[in-house]
Amino acid sequence: MQIKEATEQFDVIIVGSGAGGGMATKILSEAGLNIAVIEAGPFFDPADPKTRTQLKWPYESPRRGASSSRPFGDFDMAYGGWDIEGEPYTHKGGTKFDWFRSRMLGGRTNHWGRISLRFGPKDFKRGSIDGLGEDWPISYEDVKPYYDKVDKLIGVFGSKENLPNDPDGFFLPAPKPRLHELYYIKAARKANIPVYPSRLSILTKRINNDRGACFYCGQCSRSCSVYADFSSGSCLIFPAQKSGGQIRLYTDSMVREVVTDPSGKATGVVFINKNDRKEYKLNAKVIVLAASACSTARILLNSKSKVHRDGLGNSSGLVGKYLHDSTGTSRAAFVPELMNRKRYNEDGVGGMHVYTPWWLDNKKLNFPRGYHLEIWGGLWMPSYGIGFGANGLNKFIGEQVGGYGNRLRDDIKKFYGAVMGVSMRGESVPMEDNYCEIDPDTVDEWGIPVLRFHYNWTKYEKLQAKHSHEIFEEIFDSMGAQLLGNKPNSESDYGLDAPGRIIHEVGTTRMGNDPKKSVTNKYQQLHDADNVFIVDAGPFVSQADKNPTWTILALSWRTCDYIISELKKQNIS
Repeated sequence: MQIKEATEQFDVIIVGSGAGGGMATKILSEAGLNIAVIEAGPFFDPADPKTRTQLKWPYESPRRGASSSRPFGDFDMAYGGWDIEGEPYTHKGGTKFDWFRSRMLGGRTNHWGRISLRFGPKDFKRGSIDGLGEDWPISYEDVKPYYDKVDKLIGVFGSKENLPNDPDGFFLPAPKPRLHELYYIKAARKANIPVYPSRLSILTKRINNDRGACFYCGQCSRSCSVYADFSSGSCLIFPAQKSGGQIRLYTDSMVREVVTDPSGKATGVVFINKNDRKEYKLNAKVIVLAASACSTARILLNSKSKVHRDGLGNSSGLVGKYLHDSTGTSRAAFVPELMNRKRYNEDGVGGMHVYTPWWLDNKKLNFPRGYHLEIWGGLWMPSYGIGFGANGLNKFIGEQVGGYGNRLRDDIKKFYGAVMGVSMRGESVPMEDNYCEIDPDTVDEWGIPVLRFHYNWTKYEKLQAKHSHEIFEEIFDSMGAQLLGNKPNSESDYGLDAPGRIIHEVGTTRMGNDPKKSVTNKYQQLHDADNVFIVDAGPFVSQADKNPTWTILALSWRTCDYIISELKKQNIS
């Protein structure tokens, strides 16, 4: 196919507009660099009334808000999902990995839970602590200044608790616990399990003139029309444009490969415009990949040349290797004391107001890495049923209700808000044998070879899940709740969600000091091409039991400062 080459020379091309790409856009454009941002999905602004779903009622959807093409429902702001028509992926060896992609400006940051946790000092040195995997080539102290900057720029609520591996930051006031969370606090503390205010990137207090404060509609997954929650477009890209940054957006553009010259240096990228289905090439001095851990690995593996025969940056053979996702499993319960509760607006923020960080010593347990606990429940919109796990209430409802019409409706209301649940999100052990690679026999509708996944949970993740269910039972027993569903067992891997289902995948382009054992250096710069950088979660050496977004943002900012410095020194030309 004929490739149309742009005449304009950019300083930097950024592939992807999520957390890492958005931060790179802001920092590099504000340094005066001419930026091209390439996004695989359409333009999106949550304030645009044409696409806004915030504050819409269930009856405004043909499916009453239930799932259609969007995996989390009609109103959720995720264009994409685990399965996208025309963009398949495959599996190897009978293993399973569900790959979530969000095709829109801002990517997954438009619908995520906004849980914004720093990695702690131990999280960067797990290899030395338990002998599994590797240490990061950087420490918490290297990243701390950038965590601080991210806190102040974007805003995060929470409370200072002086926990050694859950570092404090610069916090906005945390919202008060809701009723189901008060029940959790009482029961957890009775079981000697600590509880603290959550740390979410939602503005409970206004911090600048560009963004409003949260008005507690509980719909952050729809992306906030007043920009009170963090989304990459709202909080990074739009402000960078407003401040005069030289930013050219290429939306609906699927990157195929990074192009290199005869010496192996990157010169630009080739992408397919989804609207006219033609191929285009952009040129730049620096390429920043922020397409997500797996998408970036796919681009690199498809970027083959005489110098980079196995793919760009893959001289170590490790591109795509050490893929890992957070672990996750949940349990719901019916709380009799919450029956017949009063109805009032307790929506709050779109997520938990309290949580439990990892509190135990793994040396005393039979698994090496920890997890945190997330709490959910309350007076959700009735379109979602009378609560999570509503089907499990049949045995209770059947004993107490009957008839039809208003009588049945009134009886069912007795249980509204009486279901709550706890989820664990934990750290898995990075394994070289968990990976993504190019499928030699399958392409997507744009003609680009797709990824093939190979992934298995180890015994450590299964034992971690088993332990979490014991904790769930202890908490619910302390509040006199009745567990819904059957307790998971070894045959179901103790209820572990399939790899990829938590949407925290990291590790496909891991950083390190040795080019033979890593893909990037400590500044997320390819060992094999010094003008290519990766600012998504691919360079993560390990995941920690925390959500990765805050660390993606901090490391992206750190990398951008390094890029600016290297350009000034003319070390990158």
